[in-house]
Parts: sequence; C-alpha cells; structure tokens
Amino acid sequence: MNLYHFKSKILLSVLLIACASALFAQPNISGVQQKVRSWQTIPELATASVGLSVTDNLTGEELIRSIPMQSLVPASILKTVTTATALEVFGPDFRFKTALSYSGIVRNDTLWGDLQVIGGGDPTLGSEYFPESKSFQEEWIKALHDKSIKVISGNLVLDATIYESQMIPGSWVWEDLGNYYGAGASGLTIYDNLYEIHLKSPEMASQPTQLLRVVPEIPGLELQNEVRSSDVNSDQAYIFGNPEDSHRVVRGTIPKGKSDFVVRASMPNPTALLANEFKTKLAANSIILKGSVKFEKSGTNSSTLAETLSPPLRDIIRVTNYESVNLFAEHFLKHLAFQKTGMGTTKEGCKFVVQFWKDKGLDMTGFFMNDGSGLSRFNAVTASQMVNILSYMKTKSAYAEDFYQSLATVGSGTLTVFKNENFPNQCLHAKSGSMTRVRCYSGYLTSLSGRQLCFTIMLNNFACSQTEAIRKVEELLVEFRKL
Repeated sequence: MNLYHFKSKILLSVLLIACASALFAQPNISGVQQKVRSWQTIPELATASVGLSVTDNLTGEELIRSIPMQSLVPASILKTVTTATALEVFGPDFRFKTALSYSGIVRNDTLWGDLQVIGGGDPTLGSEYFPESKSFQEEWIKALHDKSIKVISGNLVLDATIYESQMIPGSWVWEDLGNYYGAGASGLTIYDNLYEIHLKSPEMASQPTQLLRVVPEIPGLELQNEVRSSDVNSDQAYIFGNPEDSHRVVRGTIPKGKSDFVVRASMPNPTALLANEFKTKLAANSIILKGSVKFEKSGTNSSTLAETLSPPLRDIIRVTNYESVNLFAEHFLKHLAFQKTGMGTTKEGCKFVVQFWKDKGLDMTGFFMNDGSGLSRFNAVTASQMVNILSYMKTKSAYAEDFYQSLATVGSGTLTVFKNENFPNQCLHAKSGSMTRVRCYSGYLTSLSGRQLCFTIMLNNFACSQTEAIRKVEELLVEFRKL
C-alpha cells in the first residue's frame, strides 16, 4: 500500500469513528457507508448510538462492523438468543407437560386423597395462538370420568413450583407490568396470562368511560377505571399495579364513541384463575370436591390421570419470533434454568444462556442479559454477538432450518412494515425489536449476488419517530443486499 492510500484509509477511519459508525473497509460497502454517514446529518439521529454487523455465512468473514463495537439495548431481537438456546438445549420436538394426578387411592367412585394439577411450565394452555390447546380442562374431566371418580375427599392442589413465585423480572419498568405484553411466566400459565377489560366510551372526548366487564373473571381482582374518551383513534390505556397483588388502576384514553372497546392486561395470578375455573367445572360435571383449594408443591407419591402436552417447541418458537410474544420467551428462559438447577428462575436462566454461548466459543464480554424477551432496558449486547449467535445457528446447528423458519419474512409477523419489492422471494428472514428510542433488526439476508448474510442493526436513543427509524433501517438493508 503506498503512502497516499495509507493516509486516505486512515482519514476515512477517523471520519467514520467521529460519527460513531465506523465500518470495516470492504470494496463494495460504499453505499452502506454513505447511508450511515448521512444519518449524522439528521438532527434526530445525530446523537443516536448505532451498532452494525454483517457476516458472510459461507466464509464466516465479517464484512461490516461498527467501530467501536458497543453494547446496546436490543429490545425484542434478544428473543432470537433465547429461542436459539432453547432449541439447542431441548430440541425442536420437546413438549411441555402438565399433569393431572392424584394422591391416595381410588375406591368405588371416591378418590381418597388429593386431586393435583402439576404445572410443567407450559406457556400454551388455553393460548390464543394455539386453539387446539383450549380443551385441556374438558380432557381432565374426561380422565376423572374414565376413572369413575365422582367424589374427591381431599383437596384440589395446584402446583406451580417448577418456577419461582416471582413471575415478573425485577428490571421491567412500571409502565409495562400490568399490560398485555408484560405478562410474566408461571409454572401454571393459562390463556397467555392475559385478561380483557371491556370499556364503553361516550361520544364526546375527555369524558369518563364505563367498565362493562372483565373476561375471564379474575378472582379477587380490584379494578379502578380512570380511562377517558379521546379523539385519538387508538388504544392509549395502560394498566398499573403491583404484580404481587390484585389491585389494578387503568389510566389513559380510548377512542370516543365505542360501545365495547377491549384493553388487554396481564393476569396477576393465573394459578388462582385456573383453580377457580377447574373447581367450577368439577361441580358442573357433578364431581364433588370435599376439601379446599391449595397452592403448594404436590406430594411425591402421585398417580397420573392425564398428561397434557404442549405443541412441539419448534411451533412455539415460531410464534415467539413471528409475533414477538414476551411470555413465551420468559418461559423458555425459566425452563432452561429449571433443567439446569431444578428451579426455573430468571436470574439462573440468564446465567445459563450466557455460559451456553461462552462454551460454544463466543466472546460474551459486554453481553448483559436480564430477561428472555428483551423487555428489560437493562439488557445490552453487541451487534457482533447477535450475528455470531445467528451465524452459529445457520452454519453449525442441527436445527438450523427450524430456527431459520421461525423468523418472519417481509409481509408477515413483525416485518409487515417493510416493502415487499425491496425484499422479494423471502430473501429476508429477521426479528425486529423496538421500544421507546430503540429500533433493532437481526436475521438473515440473501444478497442480489446470492450471497448468504447474517446481519444485525441496532439503533438506540434516536429522536425521530419509530416510522422514520424503520425507514432508515430499511434503506440500509437495501444497501446490504448489494454486498
């Protein structure tokens, strides 16, 4: 290299570092450089943090890399790490199990002992994403009938102790806790741990709304409605409350003139709801429960009446990544901890994931994980770490195709915002992540030349709208296709 070219290359690196978006110099990335450099001329993006990494799957060469490589908030692209780990550890055919069991003996039509529902961490019981899972209580009643049980002399015991009692990660923010996307993982999860608040709003704006009903009915729920009508035609209502109790305050606005507007909220105690529903169903089917309802660990000497299985893990992971379901990701994280330590906790799940990828030879320095879904703002990872994990899943995993197919394509899942003409023939498979002032994308991209790429784009602390951030990312991805 002559002195002129050496000085020119140094100058280019200095200029790019100054705008916090330096890239490894490659012959065909000038378009990418220009796009990223142009962000610095936009006041709303000038102070943002940018993380970029692009790798060629075939050669393993990192084509583009931000300098310095910073740990940034990933939002929901962290789900790809959680789901990849779960897929590697459990395999695509793994199914969660929920057992209906009993202690004691059955004589004639009487169970002399306790009836037990033993949770196995299944996130899909009654889930709206898996309609076939909604009949599980009917299957349990059938199992009791098949055993000719008409009287239960003992208690109805619900055992959710496979996971810690704290459903919500400690680093989630107050505004998220009571809302539908803030549902926490329980050893016995039901109906996606969600309930619906039905409200009626008057024809005029800024008026109080009327609470119509709650579906399903939540035992002990105390709901304080402070929602008002609004000219804004969208759901701006938020639910606040301590996740350890059943008092909730609903604040904000819903559109005016609505006869039945639904606001979805996270369930405070899914195990209690399941107990209430199943006790009612027992009575409706003329099965007498003489004891009471207990929430505790079941006995070791139990006989199984029925075993309810979840869909295969590959199907749950596909929904998790397509629809960005926080609850499912938190279940995976806790179940990873359970298989390692015998107790499903968020803290041990995070430690397990980081160590798992360290053991694969990845540099996890600066990888900070505080939940499985990416909802915590305490999470921080580098773009290169994200790409390294995705590259492993594409080139070394026995379940590469299952993972690849779990990511949305343009026009589906979380990628409906991109234009089909920019990414034809499903050339883009990716997961998006967003929260206030955060927009990230991570996945796989086939270039115009047929090159198979892994990429991650992380944009933190921008001052523009999410729509504008999405547009800028899409433009950058179009440039990636030219590599």
